[in-house]
Amino acid sequence: MSARGLLDVVVVGGGAAGAAAAAALAQSGFDVALVEPSLPTAAATDAPLDARVIALSPASVRFIDRISAWPLAAGRAFAYRDMEVRSGEEILHFGRDLVAEPALGWIVELRALQAAVFAAARSRVVAVHAARVVRCERSEKEARIELDDGTRLRARLVVAAEGGRSLLREASGIAVDTHDYRCRAIVAHLGTEQPNPGMAFQRFLRGGPLALLPIDGGRSSLVWTRPEAEVDALLALDDAAFCEALSAASERRFGAVVASTPRLAFPLRLQLAQRYFDERLVLLGDTAHVVHPLAGLGLNLGLIDAAALVDVLSDARVRVRDIGAAATLSRYDSWRRSDTHAAARAIDLIERGFSGQLGRVGSLLTRGLGLVDAVTPAKRFFASAACGDLGRVPTLARR
Repeated sequence: MSARGLLDVVVVGGGAAGAAAAAALAQSGFDVALVEPSLPTAAATDAPLDARVIALSPASVRFIDRISAWPLAAGRAFAYRDMEVRSGEEILHFGRDLVAEPALGWIVELRALQAAVFAAARSRVVAVHAARVVRCERSEKEARIELDDGTRLRARLVVAAEGGRSLLREASGIAVDTHDYRCRAIVAHLGTEQPNPGMAFQRFLRGGPLALLPIDGGRSSLVWTRPEAEVDALLALDDAAFCEALSAASERRFGAVVASTPRLAFPLRLQLAQRYFDERLVLLGDTAHVVHPLAGLGLNLGLIDAAALVDVLSDARVRVRDIGAAATLSRYDSWRRSDTHAAARAIDLIERGFSGQLGRVGSLLTRGLGLVDAVTPAKRFFASAACGDLGRVPTLARR
C-alpha cells in the first residue's frame, strides 16, 4: 500500500468534464490527482467517425482551448454557422452574424474530445490512477480515499465526476430528482441528396425532436427522439425503409436521406441532484445533472461546472480560505445548481410541450418560434444562449 501527502483535490472520473476539471485546477496551481479506471485513448487517424458526437458551445470551446485540449484532430470536429428550428409551419433561424462568433458551435466526436482533454489533464496533474475507489472517508479536515490497487490518497476536496450513476454521490446521501422520458435517442450518420451546409437543424415532432447536425463530407449526424414503443421497430427497418422514414420526418430539409450508418439508441432521462456538495465533496457533470439532449447542453453544462469550480477554489485560495470547507463549496452549489436546474427545467418544458404532452402549451411554443424569428433582439438572445454567453460565465470560458 502507498500513501501520498495531502493533495488539494482528487478528481474521481476521467470523462471530459472530470478530466477538464483536473486539467484546469492543476493548471491553476492546485495539487491534483485524477482517478479513472478506463483510461481513454484517441482513435486511429483513419478510423471512421464514431456514432457518439456532441455539440460544444463557443464558451465550452474557449475553456478547453485554454487547457490546451483544442483543436481536435482533423476530421473530429465540425463547425455549424446556422441554426434552424421548426415546429409545424413556424421557423426560427439565426446565424453566427448575430453574435460575432466564428461559429455557433461545433459537433465533435465524443471519444476524440475525451482523449484530448484527458491528455491535457495527464500532463498537468500530480498523478493519474487507473483504479476504482473502494472507500472514501471524509471528515472536517480532509478526505481519505482508498483505491482497489491499494493506493491511499488524502485531499482537501474530492470532486465526483463519475457520471449519472455516481457511487460517491450515493454514498454521501445526496438525493436526486428523476424523470424517465420513456424515450430513446436514435443516433446515426446520414447522407442526404443535398450536403448539409453547416447547419444545426431541429424539427419538433409529436413524440420528440429530430436533429440533423453537420459532420464530414456534407453528412449529418442524426439525433432522433422517439417514444420507447416505436424504437425497436425503427431500429429493425432495413436501410432503405429507415432512410425513407427519416426523409418524411425531416421534411427532406436537405433532400431525401440516401444513406445511414448502423443505428444506436440511448434511453433518455432527467436527473438532478438536490445539492451539489457535501462534506469535502463536490459534484459536477452528469453526477450532478443529466438533461434531455434536445438543446445539446449536456456536456456543455459539465464543462462550465469545471470552469466555475476553478473560479470558486481560486478565489478561496486568494482569500486564504479552506477550499474544501462548506462555506466555499456552497458558493459553487448556489452558482451551478441554480443555472443548471433552470436550464434543465426549461428544456424539460420545451420537450414536453412540443412533443404534445402539455396540451395547449405546444401550440403556444410553436407560435412563439415565429414571433421570435421576427424580432432581431430576441433572436440575438437565443443565439447568445446557444453560444453559452448568457448569465454568469466562468473566467476560463469568457470571450
